Amino acid sequence: MRARLAVFASGAGTHAQALIEACRDGRLAAEIVLVLSDRPEAPALDRARAAGVPSLCVARRAGESRSAYDRRLLRAVLDARADFVVLAGFMRLLGRSFVQALPWRVLNIHPSLLPAFPGLDAPARALAHGVRYTGCTVHFVDEGMDSGPIIHQAVVPVRPDDTVETLTARIKAAEYPALLQALQWAVAGRLRVEGRRVVILDELEGMGT
Repeated sequence: MRARLAVFASGAGTHAQALIEACRDGRLAAEIVLVLSDRPEAPALDRARAAGVPSLCVARRAGESRSAYDRRLLRAVLDARADFVVLAGFMRLLGRSFVQALPWRVLNIHPSLLPAFPGLDAPARALAHGVRYTGCTVHFVDEGMDSGPIIHQAVVPVRPDDTVETLTARIKAAEYPALLQALQWAVAGRLRVEGRRVVILDELEGMGT
């Protein structure tokens, strides 16, 4: 049976588009059952509609508590019967009630080599700190800010002439295959969380343990 994915995106939805295409051409044994955004004008919703994928805007209401908002997000996921939630440029921090309801079923892609530069503006901060290498990280979501167990990372060298725009573009290019690989492991049931560590089961078996 193919895994069911809900993709959360606040902006352009390029990751959602890439995942829709990966599902359709067989690179990912899953189907996108929902693209959700917190912004009604998000191009991610347009991409989903154009692809015939269910889309939904769940905007936070004026005066609404985070816990109440999280309950509405969770209801959307449960109604879609999603097995995993993929945060792909979703610009809101999910609260405890949401994360605890879906243990190790929520994945996020972040544009740095965590634990370095969590939060916003990671490429700009990498340049400001003069790092030689940055990249992207796919991790399980816990209750903190980009603090969950790391599934997969891709390294991107920082060039002497890089600007925020050029570095961001190269990180974005690395994010697509990194996220796809992490999801391939997840939907195949190959990931196990042991404390702070994510074990890829076939790799562990290959080591004779």
